[in-house]
Amino acid sequence: MPVLVSGGGIRMLRLPDPLVIPGTRETPQDFMKRALPLSGTAGQAYIERRGIPLGVAEAAAVRFTPNFAGRPAVLVALHGSDENMTSVHGRYLTVSRGQDKMLTIGSGGGTINVLGGWRLDPVIIVEGLFDALSLSVCGFASIATIGRWAPWLPDALAGRTVWLAFDNGRPGEEEAARYSDRLRSSDVRRIVPPGRRKDWNTALVKLGVGSIEQHVQCCLANKK
Repeated sequence: MPVLVSGGGIRMLRLPDPLVIPGTRETPQDFMKRALPLSGTAGQAYIERRGIPLGVAEAAAVRFTPNFAGRPAVLVALHGSDENMTSVHGRYLTVSRGQDKMLTIGSGGGTINVLGGWRLDPVIIVEGLFDALSLSVCGFASIATIGRWAPWLPDALAGRTVWLAFDNGRPGEEEAARYSDRLRSSDVRRIVPPGRRKDWNTALVKLGVGSIEQHVQCCLANKK
């Protein structure tokens, strides 16, 4: 069913993700099996330009393909609470005018889990893959939603402290409000990137690891 999502303060219709790679019959599981390790690829150069060391991305099972529906992309799998893959998410290395930055394929209902993800406390929920990778560089576990909803989250996170670490700005606040409403059995709190930066990857690149470490540790300790 199509769902309404917020982008830049505008309510937009987001259609369901395709179940197979466009133009093929290849499922996310099939595609990830033949995706390449990052090392030595254009994907490695891309993630390093964004401040993510190769080892951090490899530990998060990020891979590379030269052709994800026509363009090179870094890839990561989304998993359900049973650890089964639900989708594959690709972030394109280059974007021309009118092209999408990302593409997600699969049935949905999963999350990107980094450094243990939702299984560790406190739970930190971020928007995108590079937000999760940026927190991982600083030693913090998180899950990324990539703008989707996993219906098992309320049960998995019931009675636990959950930090909503979506972007600064109106879209991030709207996403946090939606998650707060759905996670009513959790102790939900809000945290935003330091220095008024839009997202965690921008904060990492502009401010460095130390600033993020100090900011997050202070928020978690003070529960502000």
